[in-house]
Amino acid sequence: MDETGRDAAGRETRPHLADRVFIGANRALIGVMMAVMFVLVFANVVTRYLFGISIATSDEVSTFLMIWVTYLGAGLALREGRHAAIDLFQDMVPEGYRKAFRAFLGIVIILFFTTLAYYGFRFAAFGWSQETAVTQIPKGIIYLAIPVGAILFVIHLLAMFPGWISRDWGAVTGIDDETWHSEGDAS
Repeated sequence: MDETGRDAAGRETRPHLADRVFIGANRALIGVMMAVMFVLVFANVVTRYLFGISIATSDEVSTFLMIWVTYLGAGLALREGRHAAIDLFQDMVPEGYRKAFRAFLGIVIILFFTTLAYYGFRFAAFGWSQETAVTQIPKGIIYLAIPVGAILFVIHLLAMFPGWISRDWGAVTGIDDETWHSEGDAS
């Protein structure tokens, strides 16, 4: 990929502006949640060991934030090909049919996450009248992580569907394979 965002064949490899804004907002929200978790846990450790005082809300809020980070981050992990996958069956399909098979799998995934969002909203509505033990906030707020995460996952998958079908993670992330592998090897 060169500075123009095109690969050697001249295809656009960067996500479009709306997609980049969506990805950036998703990453920023996760970043803020992780920063708050860090501050809460760090403050709790400091107060516990220096002053013998534990911040009760710290553990509960950190746990809830971790749930939200997990569900909101699933779509971003999908974009980068970082979900664990069993490719055995896909690789057994004759080469000419693999993209059609992946398209079928993508549709199944979309249907699954759409169903998860539907039942997740119902579950969140059910839990809205219950309160958490320490912070006394409605449990429905925590349960909303499931349907919101599922919807974001579907949006991410739809936005990157052609790249997902062809397993072209560079086209999905805007990072070419050479850079991707060198970044992965650096850790």
